[in-house]
Amino acid sequence: MGFVSALLGIIGFGVGIPFGLVLGYFIFIHNEPQDVKVPIIRPLHDLDSDSLLDLLDEMPLWVKTPDYDRADWLNKFIFDMWPYLDKAICGIIRSTTEPIFAEYIGKFQIKSIDFETLSLGTLSPIVHGIKAQETNEVNELILEPAIRWAGNPNIILVLKLLSLRITLQLTDLQISMVPRIVLKPLVPTFPCFASVVVSLMEKPHVDFGLKLLGGDIMAIPGLYQFIQKTIRRQVASLYLWPQTLEMPILDALVAPIKKPVGLLHVKVVRARKLLKMDILGASDPYVKLSLSGERLPAKKTSIKMKTLDPEWNEDFKLIVKDPKSQVLQLHVYDWEKVGMHDKLGMQVVPLRLLTPNMTKQFTLDLLKNTNPNDPHNKKYRGKIVVEMTFNPFKEDSERFSGLLNEHMRNDSGGERATEDVPSSGAGLLLVVIQGAEHVEGKHHNNPYAIILFKGERKNTKLIKKTRDPCWNEEFEFMLEEAPVKEKIHIEVMSKRKGFGFSFKESLGHVDIDLIDVVHNGHINKKYNLIRSKHGVIHVGLRWKVT
Repeated sequence: MGFVSALLGIIGFGVGIPFGLVLGYFIFIHNEPQDVKVPIIRPLHDLDSDSLLDLLDEMPLWVKTPDYDRADWLNKFIFDMWPYLDKAICGIIRSTTEPIFAEYIGKFQIKSIDFETLSLGTLSPIVHGIKAQETNEVNELILEPAIRWAGNPNIILVLKLLSLRITLQLTDLQISMVPRIVLKPLVPTFPCFASVVVSLMEKPHVDFGLKLLGGDIMAIPGLYQFIQKTIRRQVASLYLWPQTLEMPILDALVAPIKKPVGLLHVKVVRARKLLKMDILGASDPYVKLSLSGERLPAKKTSIKMKTLDPEWNEDFKLIVKDPKSQVLQLHVYDWEKVGMHDKLGMQVVPLRLLTPNMTKQFTLDLLKNTNPNDPHNKKYRGKIVVEMTFNPFKEDSERFSGLLNEHMRNDSGGERATEDVPSSGAGLLLVVIQGAEHVEGKHHNNPYAIILFKGERKNTKLIKKTRDPCWNEEFEFMLEEAPVKEKIHIEVMSKRKGFGFSFKESLGHVDIDLIDVVHNGHINKKYNLIRSKHGVIHVGLRWKVT
């Protein structure tokens, strides 16, 4: 029986295989399916407007406009580098947010704030086109890539409040933006540019999911639109051109970092026929002013209540580092006791329109934004009158002996010499904390330096596990008169975190008289730290006057 069964199995196998192949051929190959439809191919001009609009969003910019070039090579490069870029960017985020979170620990019953997980995901951004802009400067390169990113990040922030553990998770991030990237100045040291200056040419589109304690808070009616609008407004106010974000690439010893070259005196005189924002037909206007390329807080005028024709006549001083490229930014707001302040209008004034040591008055039409193609700018928003004077420091005065931009000599606006204006004795105190040696704490050595002067406090970055930190950071103090009777307090501190708390201790301090700095113009020396066995701090001081 065993032999018969084996024989029948061999015969069945030999017959079944050919039969199955033949049957499969007729069923799957010989007989073509009858329900397959040939796709309809139509030229673009035959499509209706709705179909074209649906397609436009998906088309890359190099298809829509010849100004943009394809960037397939760049997308391949980003894709291959993304795992490493992910770790590098997340490291920057952690180091940047750490001191911000530390300020809130201990307040409002907050015990700790930290990232439980921080990853940008596996999907890299895609560049849909890139454009190189022409520039009059010989030592800079300007690029404008169109970037879209539909990412899958895994970002979970954990906040410990009393005995509660609150988690906030960011998911399904989508970003679409057109940044302007300026590589400058170009230097003969790899990577051949000293810094990257980034600004946005239009408001970005940002979409994401947000989960609080595992629940999707974006599903709350009205909250999604509010958060989207707030983010777009905040990002635009920080980085929409002419606002910029500058990221140094090369060390200050190698790269020619721009130094202050003078002071800009601004007098906000008045505004006329502003927009009506209040129910009673008036507004409560005030002005915020700042220079492009600076991360300092904007200066503000006083608030004029219930008027559309405010008179301020208030003076401000701003530090100028590049008068040929910087612009004065003026934003007029309507003050609100509750909620966000309404924007009445804005305007920018390039400093290249000024003649050094000459006061020039500008009467400017207020706009909604700096986009000349925005139809909202056709609406009348009133006028603002400002007076501006650029006073170079004495050591830099020869560089700015004439007009900053000669072809603007016939520009409109009143101009008069300021020789009749008495000198205010104003100047700029520059403090460079270069480093320290032999600083040692009892419990830990994570040093950073604190500078206290005339009520202002400024900190260097914290460097972990070292007794010889090297900071090389510069700080600026604007003064109305020479600090001949003043002292500056510099203290080296160490900080360590543990169990949700921050432990600090002093590693020594020094008080420096500034009279020698005023008389000599600059000092660069090492000081022995008080209350330190062998600690020394290296400080450079410079006093610059106009």
